[in-house]
Amino acid sequence: MGPHFTLLFSALAGCLLPAEGCVICDPSVVLALKSLEKDYLPGHLDASLHKTLMDKVEKAVADFQNLSLESGVVSPPTDEDTLQKASSSLLKDLKRITDSDVKDNLFVKEIFWMLRWQKEALATSVARFQREAYCPNQCGMMLQTLIWCMNCKKEVHACRKSYDCGERDVEVPRMEDMILDCELNWHKASEGLTDYSFYRVWGNNTETLVSKGKEPTLTKPMVGPEDAGDYRCELDTVNSSPATIILFHVTVLPKRVEEENPSPNIVTPGEMTSESSITLQPPKPESMLKGRLLGLLIGGFLALIIGLTFALFRRRKVIDFIKSSLFGLGSGADEQPQVPKEKDTDSMDQ
Repeated sequence: MGPHFTLLFSALAGCLLPAEGCVICDPSVVLALKSLEKDYLPGHLDASLHKTLMDKVEKAVADFQNLSLESGVVSPPTDEDTLQKASSSLLKDLKRITDSDVKDNLFVKEIFWMLRWQKEALATSVARFQREAYCPNQCGMMLQTLIWCMNCKKEVHACRKSYDCGERDVEVPRMEDMILDCELNWHKASEGLTDYSFYRVWGNNTETLVSKGKEPTLTKPMVGPEDAGDYRCELDTVNSSPATIILFHVTVLPKRVEEENPSPNIVTPGEMTSESSITLQPPKPESMLKGRLLGLLIGGFLALIIGLTFALFRRRKVIDFIKSSLFGLGSGADEQPQVPKEKDTDSMDQ
């Protein structure tokens, strides 16, 4: 690549080429083409072919405006983001070609193949925008900034649909909060929107302004029967026409009664049923096994205590028996029969 080709990515404040197309609306593309002619072609293509080549390149780029989509739309408008991505992709491919230092016929083939592919990619991107983001509002009026490739002008386009965005039924229990939501999914993408206005609509076709501001919701706490009725939301724009109109029909229901749930283990008189309607649930096997194990443990513990008590009692009886036997024999051997004294005296006298 030539030393001056770095100008491809610098800013340009000059004018556009006479032939105008979508990507040519980007000044960076204009600068890149001029730099291609002045800085790259010398030394890479015969000088006699420079003018012919550049005329064809400019014509190919200008032809980017002639996009025929599957929907049948020719040269459709698009948004700035889609064009910016297309321009960046073209500049990247152009830099890839010049960085490769390709010359002569191979360079010519590369440049025109790249332009043809970039046009197809742009058509795909514009078709996606037309399908997904172009005037996405189903009702009301959306203001959207678009770019027309034929003149490179950026204009605010009014996507006009029916201003009536439908009616909604809202039911609110008494003493609870009423919330009316007027926001639609395309409101944040629209331009030129101002304030949300909520009106109370009366039976004699008159209205009373309830609130006005940037918030898309109307909240009224602790509603009563007097709050029931019709409400209208209108989203204003910088123009004289509103963006959306939604009508709400509010019904105030009786106060919500909170019932206490009785314990599942308590049967109230109103819940008594016949024996045939009561299904007894058998105990679970896990519960039965736990009960049996607990009973065995308690029984074994009691048997152990009784055995220990009986053993201690028997041991004490044996000890007492042995003691009584030993002391009883010793005292019998030492004792001598006592003879009454009177008998001894009588024997002496005789």
